[in-house]
Amino acid sequence: MDSPPAASPASDVPGAGGLMTPATHLERCATGIEGLDSILQGGIPRGNMVLVAGSVGTGKTTLSLEFLVRGAERGERSLFISVTESSTKLVQNLSTFEFFRQDLVNQGQLVFVDLPNLYLKLGLEREELSPEEIDILIRTIRDLVRSTGAKRLVLDSLTSVCYRIRRDEQIRDFMLRLGQELKEAGCTSLLVSEIGPQPGRYSLHGVEEAIVDGVVLLWNTRRMGDILRVLQIVKMRGTAHSRAQYVIELTPIGMLMAPHLKGGRSEGGP
Repeated sequence: MDSPPAASPASDVPGAGGLMTPATHLERCATGIEGLDSILQGGIPRGNMVLVAGSVGTGKTTLSLEFLVRGAERGERSLFISVTESSTKLVQNLSTFEFFRQDLVNQGQLVFVDLPNLYLKLGLEREELSPEEIDILIRTIRDLVRSTGAKRLVLDSLTSVCYRIRRDEQIRDFMLRLGQELKEAGCTSLLVSEIGPQPGRYSLHGVEEAIVDGVVLLWNTRRMGDILRVLQIVKMRGTAHSRAQYVIELTPIGMLMAPHLKGGRSEGGP
């Protein structure tokens, strides 16, 4: 089964569910996922750019979509930029969840944009983007956030975008500049990432996790014949958080979380 990169072990602090980092009083962007907000001491600090990292089938996209839906319900414009899957198919998949509301899409509170269509419109057709084209892409995302008034954004996936940027120094520059634009707009963002083949990485290039403000790691593990999805907060700047592992379940009403209890035979975990 899939295994996560090595992460710092969670310490057993009574009542904390793992290692806690110092708390601050930054404004929070509540994810609306009860268990996740609990271990983040109220939510993601507003304006943070967070990597949601994991292999295929670990729940990255579903978690990110629920983050947007819950925001739209709170009156925060939410923007999903899809790189690999059409927005039509995404909405169809979302409709199977009870927490999804089509009226949020109809009202423009929840907006879906297909990045490949933007590539064509902007003439960004080369396999590898030039520095000038990367600049165009950043400005286009910035303008989308400004024009929609989005306070929450998901890019699914960052890995696919980085395939067209390729060079580590250009990926670093892209993410630094994009993060600054989103922060200035007061937009909290989740960037979906596939885990790279090298141990200890939470992204394809290993650059991405160093730039972002937070890393949410997801993986599959096998326990007594069952396949479990597991979540761990590796880092999150600006808030106290647990570093313990949590089993997650993707239910029709949304994502549920419970501590990953020790004991028993488990394969594929850290």
